[in-house]
Amino acid sequence: MMTAAQMRAARALAGIDQRTLAERAGISLPTIQRMEASDGVVRGVVDSLMKVIQALDEIGVELIGENQTSDRGGRGVRLKASAAHNPQG
Repeated sequence: MMTAAQMRAARALAGIDQRTLAERAGISLPTIQRMEASDGVVRGVVDSLMKVIQALDEIGVELIGENQTSDRGGRGVRLKASAAHNPQG
C-alpha cells in the first residue's frame, strides 16, 4: 500500500510534477490528483495504482512500506513512527 504523502514525496524525490507522473504511468492527471488528495492510503483503481508504482520504479524511486527495509542503498526519506505508536521515541 502507498500513502498519498508517500506518493507526493516520491514525486518530489524524483523531481517530477503530477503531469509527468501521469504521462509516465499512462493515466490521467485528474487520477493522479485524486490519488494524492486521498487521506492516508491512496484510494483508486488497483490497476491505476500499479501503473503509478511501476512508473516510479522505472524513474528510480523505491517505495518502502512500513516495517520494511531497503537493501538497495541510495538517497531517500522515511517518516518516523509517531510517538503514539513508538513509546520509546
